[in-house]
Amino acid sequence: MTTQTKTAPNIQQAVPFFGITDMEASLRFYIDGLGFVMTNKWTPDGDGKVRWCWLQLGAAALMLQEFKKSHHPNSGRPDGKLGVGVSICFQCQDALAIYKEITARGIAAKRPFVGNGMWVTSVQDPDGYKLEFESFTDVAEETVFSEPESSQSS
Repeated sequence: MTTQTKTAPNIQQAVPFFGITDMEASLRFYIDGLGFVMTNKWTPDGDGKVRWCWLQLGAAALMLQEFKKSHHPNSGRPDGKLGVGVSICFQCQDALAIYKEITARGIAAKRPFVGNGMWVTSVQDPDGYKLEFESFTDVAEETVFSEPESSQSS
C-alpha cells in the first residue's frame, strides 16, 4: 500500500522583472504616473542611486533593474528594442477607474474597450513594455469607452 503525502504548492507569486535603460524615467512613470510604491531597493554604489527595485500596486508587483552603463559588448542590454512582445495584464476591480486615474496624472493610456468580456486599457512604459489593466464586465464586446460630455455653464 502506497501513501501519498499532499503538499501545499510552493510557488507564491510571479513577479515580472524588467531590464530598463533609465531608472529615473522608469520610476517617474511607475510611481508618479501609475501609482506604484517602491517597497524594496538596491543602492550598491553608495551614491543613493537605485539600481534595482521592487514596486507594488495593490496585490501586484514588478521589479526593475537598470542595465549597466557600459560599452562592453556583454553589458547585459540585449540588442534591439526592449519590451517587444511583452505584455503584463493586471486584473483590476475597475479598469475604467485606473484609466481615469493615470490619464489625470499625464500618462498616455489607450482608450478602454471591451475585449474577451473585460474592459481593457493599456500603457507602454519608457522601454516599451506593455501593461494592460483589465476588469470583467457585461458590456457588449468591442464597446469603446466614452466619457460623458461635461456640462458647461454660461
